[in-house]
Amino acid sequence: MSTTMTAARMHRVGEPMVLEGVPLPEPGPTDVRVAVRACNIVPNLANILANWTTWFPQNPLPALPAIFGLDPAGVIDAVGEDVSGFEVGDRVYVNPGRHCGGCKACRRGNHIDCTSYAFAGYFGFTPTASDTLDRYPYGGLAEYMIAPQYALVKLPEEVSFEHAARFGYLGTAYSGLRKAGVGTDTTVLVNGISGTLGLGVALYALAMGATRILGTGRDRDLLERVRALNPDRISVFSTKDGAIDDWVHRELPGGVDVHISALGPGAPHEPFIQGMKSLRRGGKAVNIGATAGEVPIDVHHMMDQQQQLIGSVWFTAGEGQDMAAMAANGMVDLSVLENVVFPLEKVNDAIHGLENRHGGFSNYIITPHTN
Repeated sequence: MSTTMTAARMHRVGEPMVLEGVPLPEPGPTDVRVAVRACNIVPNLANILANWTTWFPQNPLPALPAIFGLDPAGVIDAVGEDVSGFEVGDRVYVNPGRHCGGCKACRRGNHIDCTSYAFAGYFGFTPTASDTLDRYPYGGLAEYMIAPQYALVKLPEEVSFEHAARFGYLGTAYSGLRKAGVGTDTTVLVNGISGTLGLGVALYALAMGATRILGTGRDRDLLERVRALNPDRISVFSTKDGAIDDWVHRELPGGVDVHISALGPGAPHEPFIQGMKSLRRGGKAVNIGATAGEVPIDVHHMMDQQQQLIGSVWFTAGEGQDMAAMAANGMVDLSVLENVVFPLEKVNDAIHGLENRHGGFSNYIITPHTN
C-alpha cells in the first residue's frame, strides 16, 4: 500500500484548497483508519473557511495547512490494536465531534459539553480546543482519515455513503427534537423547514410521530416540496405572507408544543421571536440553526408560561446509530435527498456552487476515495 494519500488542504484563510500528497496516517491503539467514500459539503463551509477567524477569533480552526471536511463516510481499512466492535471492511459514518476525555464533563459522560470540544475538519468551540484538533487533524476531504472508535456509526447496507454523509445536519435536527421531547402527541413549528437543516427536522419529526408539523421559509415552491412529503401532517407558510405567530395561532389555537429554529446565524431575529410567541403554555424552543446575537425575549412571559429555550449543538454517535436504524427500517426516507457528486479535485467548485442548490433537497458530496 502507498505511504501517501491525496488530500485537499487550505494553507491560508480564505484561499482555495490545494490538492497535494500527504503521509498516509496510521491509527493509534483505539483509532481506525477510514477510506473516505463520501464527504458532505455543508452550506456553511465557505463562510467558515473565509470568515471564522474574524467572526469567532477565540475559537480555533485546525492548524494550517489543514484538511477540512465535516461529514465523512467510508470503509474501515485499518484498526488499532485496542479497537473493539469494529473491524476492517465495516461501513461507517464518522461523527466529527471530538472530546478530551479528562475534563469534568467528559468524566460524567457529557462529551459534547467537553471544555475542549471540537469538530475534526472544521473548528473548535473553546479556546482550548486546539489540543483536541491537533490530536485528530484529519477531515473528510482526503482519501483516508483517522478517527477514534467512539466517533463511529455502523452503516447498514440500506444507507448509502452519500446519504450517511448528510448525518451531521440530520443528527443536529434529530438531537434537537429529542431534547424537546417530540413524540406522538407533539406539534412542532420549524422555522427554515426547506433548508438543509430544516428538512432534516421535518424528516425526523415525522418519524418520531409528531402529529402536526408547521414549517416556514421564503421560497413557496420549496415549501410545497416539503409539504408533499406528508400533506396530512405538514403545513407550510411563506414568511413573505405575514407574521409566523399569527399563522401558527390560526392553525393551532393555543400554539405549538415545540419551536425548532433551523435558521442560520445571518438570519433576522424576527422569525425567532415570532417562533417564541408561537409556543403554547409549557412549550419548548430549541435553537439548532445558530440564530445569533442579542435577541430580545420576554423572560417574564416565559416564566409565567413555563416555557423553555434550549441551545442544542450536534449529536452523539449513539444518536447517529439510532438514525441509521431509522433509515434502514423505513421510518425515515433519505431518498428525498438529491446527491450532487464531485470528485476531490473539484472541491473548490463544490464549495462555491452551493448557491445553486435546491434548498435542503440538494446533497453536495465529495468522493475522495472511489475504489
